[in-house]
Amino acid sequence: MFVIAAPGQGSQKPGFLEPWLESSSHRENLTRWSDLIESDLIAHGTTSDQETITDTAVAQPLIVAAGIITGRALLEALPEGASLAFAGHSVGEFTAAALSGVITDDEAVSLVALRGRAMAQAAAEVPTGMSAVLGADLEVLTTALAEANLSAANFNGAGQVVIAGERTALSRFQENPPDGMRVIPLQVAGAFHTAYMQSAVSALAEAASGITSREETHPLYTNRDGSRVDHDLALSYLVDQVARPVRWDLCMESFAKDGIQGMMELAPAGALVGLAKRALKGVPTVALNTPDDVAAAVELVSAA
Repeated sequence: MFVIAAPGQGSQKPGFLEPWLESSSHRENLTRWSDLIESDLIAHGTTSDQETITDTAVAQPLIVAAGIITGRALLEALPEGASLAFAGHSVGEFTAAALSGVITDDEAVSLVALRGRAMAQAAAEVPTGMSAVLGADLEVLTTALAEANLSAANFNGAGQVVIAGERTALSRFQENPPDGMRVIPLQVAGAFHTAYMQSAVSALAEAASGITSREETHPLYTNRDGSRVDHDLALSYLVDQVARPVRWDLCMESFAKDGIQGMMELAPAGALVGLAKRALKGVPTVALNTPDDVAAAVELVSAA
């Protein structure tokens, strides 16, 4: 089995969509979604600067739209009957849910556009942020975070944990981190995947209430605990993960337990492949950043 992984917020870079727009079908889909959510995805993926595409309300639908078009291109090219599963990091779970058939592509983009706006609004209520902790010992870090009034938001594996909370508390934690750990501030607008995002959960739940999930065509792993999730729970998990920690570490543990033969990361790719190289040693990976990379992914699957 091969995992197709969809990245989360922070993976986007200026101009990253440019190589994919040579396809008229990709351009048509992006144009349609831009009209649907009233945000120019083509401009944001080609000419918008880093500051613009760092905005939560812009970044989230842009990343999911990019993941869907690259995922569709990959699925069309892979051998028929290939054993596949899907997983996504944070907002990338919406990409994975669409590609596995649980929700439609249009539903994924629409929900994520609302999610991005709601999270941006929640972040504006209190000055909060996030920082990456490298070399984390989970037991030591958990105690230190409780004392600092901070939360672990993303467990990324390979000793990397993203923490979140009020900016003043994050600054104090960076100045005096636990022994052996390094703290790096992240350029994000708020304390995502913590209780600070509860108002965004409510907004997303209301929007999702009108959507009926469908049975998945391929296994879908959840950030909740790394398990495979059925379609009847997937949508509720997508909603409440906004204020719940991302357990990508447990997803990778499940990949290893299930004996995956490789992992392919959708555009904008790089972050999840990097984590896999450290946590899933020996498992081949492919980062899909241009249409040319699809051939490498096909070769990886065909060889098995």
